[in-house]
Amino acid sequence: MAEQDDSQEKTQEPSAKKLEKAAEDGQVLSSKEMFVFTTLIMGLCVLSTLPFFVRDFLSIWKVFFLFDLDFIENSSPIVGIGKLIKQVVYITLIVGIPLIITIILTQMVVGGINFAPKSFEFKSNRLNLFSGLKRIFSSKGLVELIKSLFKVGLLGGITISIIYLNIKDIIFLSERHLFTALISLLNNFPKLVISLLIVLGFIAVFDYMWQKYTHVEKLKMTFKEVKDENKDSDGSPEVKQKIRRLQNEISQRASTQTAALENVKDASAVITNPTHFAVAIKYEVGKEGAPIILAMGRGMMAEKIISLAGDAQITVFQSPLLARAIYFTGEIGKEISENLYSAVASVLAYIFKIERGEEIDYPEFDIPDEMNFDEYGKSIK
Repeated sequence: MAEQDDSQEKTQEPSAKKLEKAAEDGQVLSSKEMFVFTTLIMGLCVLSTLPFFVRDFLSIWKVFFLFDLDFIENSSPIVGIGKLIKQVVYITLIVGIPLIITIILTQMVVGGINFAPKSFEFKSNRLNLFSGLKRIFSSKGLVELIKSLFKVGLLGGITISIIYLNIKDIIFLSERHLFTALISLLNNFPKLVISLLIVLGFIAVFDYMWQKYTHVEKLKMTFKEVKDENKDSDGSPEVKQKIRRLQNEISQRASTQTAALENVKDASAVITNPTHFAVAIKYEVGKEGAPIILAMGRGMMAEKIISLAGDAQITVFQSPLLARAIYFTGEIGKEISENLYSAVASVLAYIFKIERGEEIDYPEFDIPDEMNFDEYGKSIK
């Protein structure tokens, strides 16, 4: 019972396959506080460049407040509206593009860019009132509430502290000259901004670490899930055992075929396909028993057998159906199949007479339907 409970506990780190599936479902690591921190910095950088454009912007903007009669009569309201929209778009692009780029780069650093079409699918449970309340009052919602209160309290405390330390300058601003008051504000504003940015930086780092922790905890797997995933990826032990057995059989067969090449020189004949298959058989007239398969192979092995047969001046007989029949039904060192006795006997009789110098017609023989195979060993009845 304890082993069953342990197998159901999510104690295993998420696998690459689990992380990939989560990304497909739109579950990627993200941090809202990190976005707030980086976009705020970029926003301040953009604002710091605005003074370089203020003069040009004001010169364009003042045109919209000209009420001279000649100017009004010679200018269409539609043209003025078009210019206004154009300027608004320019300002939006100047501020918006850097912020969009910052958001994309932040996500790339935090959790990577991921496009998940599944996240756009309609989910009816999102409209369920009870499910929504459950999410709001869940442990995650409680953590978000505490985090928000902590952030507001911390930022508020920093702001109040900066104001308290400079309360004298702030109180007497109204009694000063406008230029002097602005200089005083400009001196105090960076202190407040830098202090808030430092605090937001710590909050962003904490939020990133928390989001990473919760993201990994959510995707953790039970021991059974890991075992099932490995079984799906690598196959069941039975299948792997069968594959290994087949691999061993193929390797052993290849070794046997290679070793049998030395016996080709003792063959009575070689039957070929003409090049894809080759079978070297031996039969001694007057001895009991059927012809024996000395060597056989396909592809490169068949080419080697034919080459060795040529070197040993052994007759090569071409019969695709007979070569495939012997190859797929016989074994090296064993007699040929009983169903092929008649066909092989006709071929050997023809070869022996040819070797004695007799002139004889090409032999006619039949191969049983069940012994007809294609090059892949499939029956072609």
